Amino acid sequence: MARIAEPEQQLAGFLAKYSPEVSNLAEALRLRMRKLYPAALELVYDNYNALAIGYAPGEKTSEAIFSIALYPQWVSLFFLQARGLSDPGHLLKGSGTVCKHIVIDSPEAFNDPAIKDLMQQAVEIAKAPFPAKGEHRLIIKSVSANQRPRRPAGKAQSAAPSAKRANPTGTARVPHPGSARAADHKTTSTNKQ
Repeated sequence: MARIAEPEQQLAGFLAKYSPEVSNLAEALRLRMRKLYPAALELVYDNYNALAIGYAPGEKTSEAIFSIALYPQWVSLFFLQARGLSDPGHLLKGSGTVCKHIVIDSPEAFNDPAIKDLMQQAVEIAKAPFPAKGEHRLIIKSVSANQRPRRPAGKAQSAAPSAKRANPTGTARVPHPGSARAADHKTTSTNKQ
């Protein structure tokens, strides 16, 4: 029987499917998130549309407060409980009433006072708070058997010529990892640590 890779090794493999620019940005954002929320669990969903790394107080996807989502050409920070956030700068994008996102172009974006404020608000209004102390864990929640190409057309190593690209405007709708649409994607691996 084949041994399932450790979660960090699995995540490294998922990240390697992306261009170095996207994967390096995602890793830098992960480091920032782990500094900000050291006891948060990282819940990984290698979905059809994107690789999503959620930040939650526990293993319940419905309690996740943030996620970093990787697309072929950009990385977004999702606010998974965005209802009620005050956003005078209109930074949050998306047509949903609960889940909104901001396309992040560098780790320094987390230094922007408006983004810091939105993140602070999100933590304050979350259904369940991040634990004050605890151990970080990385949990691979699901891996979709079918996935869109992870690199832009022309850069993908194994993308079919007719493969559709994600919406380059940064407003692509991605099912929340716990939604019914996300559940339609076949799960091939679950690894809980």
